Amino acid sequence: MAIKKVQNGKIIVDTIFHRIPDFGFINQDSQQVTERTFARKIYVSDFFFTSCPTICPKMRTQLQRVYQQFKNNNQVLLLSHTLDPERDSVAVLRDYAQSMGVSSKKWHFVTDAKDSIYAIASKYMVAATENSKKGGLIHSGALVLIDTNRHVRGIYDGTKPEQVDYLLADIQTLLAEKNLSHTFN
Repeated sequence: MAIKKVQNGKIIVDTIFHRIPDFGFINQDSQQVTERTFARKIYVSDFFFTSCPTICPKMRTQLQRVYQQFKNNNQVLLLSHTLDPERDSVAVLRDYAQSMGVSSKKWHFVTDAKDSIYAIASKYMVAATENSKKGGLIHSGALVLIDTNRHVRGIYDGTKPEQVDYLLADIQTLLAEKNLSHTFN
């Protein structure tokens, strides 16, 4: 969102980024994951379910690109929320993460009560609903980039490699901003 304000007699347009509220979930290691887990970190968030036959496998492939590029950078994390907590138990999420060969310190697969998960999805500006007519869940393939202040800095289609290319570039930009801000502090 952009706002206009007058500063020194000039109209200045400023950007106000949407901020992710406090949260708490349980990850694949039965550890609590909160906003403090991501303090001063850049992270990519998404919503999925392990039995998804449609867009989730495409998103998984693209998120693995993000993981591979930043797996040795402790300033970048991933946070994947299951939309199917009844089936995606902690044990299922642990097996899922292990099958991908990813570090649970870098990529958190989280679960909680369904209401909590759907509520936080709306805060990430991600569409997610149950669809009993189709026998499952409907959700966007959005990958959401969050900066070190928990501001949404970008939303990308996680099913399209070219969109994930933009995401990767934007993560680099945020890392450069973060490093620049440390220079002046």
